Amino acid sequence: MKKTKINAAHYFLKAKMVEFCGWDLPIQYSGVNTEHMAVRTTGGLFDVSHMGEIWFQGREALQAVQYLVSNDVSKLQPGKIQYAGLLTENGCFVDDLLVYMIRENEYLLVVNAANIDKDFQWMKKHTAHFDVRVENRSEEYSQIAVQGPVAEMLVQEFTDIDLKPMGYYHFAQGRVQGMDAIVSRTGYTGEDGFEIYFRSDAASASKLFLALAEKGEKYDALPAGLGARDTLRLEAKMALYGNDIDDQHTVLEADLGWILKLSKEPFIGRDVLAKQKAEGVRRILVGFELVDKGIARHGYPVFVQGKEFAAVTSGTFVPFLKKSIGMTYLPVEHSAIDSEFQVDIRGKLVTAKVVKTPFYKRIK
Repeated sequence: MKKTKINAAHYFLKAKMVEFCGWDLPIQYSGVNTEHMAVRTTGGLFDVSHMGEIWFQGREALQAVQYLVSNDVSKLQPGKIQYAGLLTENGCFVDDLLVYMIRENEYLLVVNAANIDKDFQWMKKHTAHFDVRVENRSEEYSQIAVQGPVAEMLVQEFTDIDLKPMGYYHFAQGRVQGMDAIVSRTGYTGEDGFEIYFRSDAASASKLFLALAEKGEKYDALPAGLGARDTLRLEAKMALYGNDIDDQHTVLEADLGWILKLSKEPFIGRDVLAKQKAEGVRRILVGFELVDKGIARHGYPVFVQGKEFAAVTSGTFVPFLKKSIGMTYLPVEHSAIDSEFQVDIRGKLVTAKVVKTPFYKRIK
């Protein structure tokens, strides 16, 4: 298994480790529920160094990224970030990603760990006709996410960047514990928080993670693993590639029309999506909660009016809301709020209803 440069810190903190996308990563330290509640009420820190960093540099860097992704990258300025879809010719997902505008003619695209090699090859292939250099620097970078109400105070103790004026989906470059870093106000939890990108050796990376954990004690912030990361993002209705979004569902079907800018110059998948938008989608990703007792987990069959239609894409019992929630694709005509359908939980049909999402939204 591959190891992040922070790997030694997880063993020092006695985390429970698992294999995830070929990486040796912590699933939990003090418990998924405990870590989930810490992020919602105080703070948590995550090693997300397995994520990928792909850089675009050159005279036509903007045009290349514009051609690849669904959002309008021309709206970015240095220090700003967009969420976007990396799309197939059919308007479905190769991946979802973040686009950072570093400066004119330079962009950083942050992709999912399981898709790094696939995404890089896709990007290289489809931008070969642009004057741009595309580099996969994923192995160079470590990334730590600090999330929750105390995140700003905790991270501020380690950086010379003034975090208070930094807006959501903005970033700055500066020093974090003496190392050059990019610090962005982003996250995958539904809370305020920051993601820190830096290059260092393993000793320095582990030292930073352990220092954040130690300093976090005064704020009641905890190290957190993949388990809490998954339940937190589900409460916030943040899609997970391979579960909720994939190469079989379009941006519009995934209820992510807000990251689709059809009016910009041509991009991969545009014509299919324009046609689908004009004609209307037939299925759409919705959030639901169970009316009856049970837990609807990923892969459980979903029935609409007695006929199997899809499967649960994500689902579990979430600690903060104390509800069994999930996501699935439903026919558009059965997707209105309070519409009921059934989930097959180990041979028993259990009633669920469509609810407004995100399930959880922090009070700002």
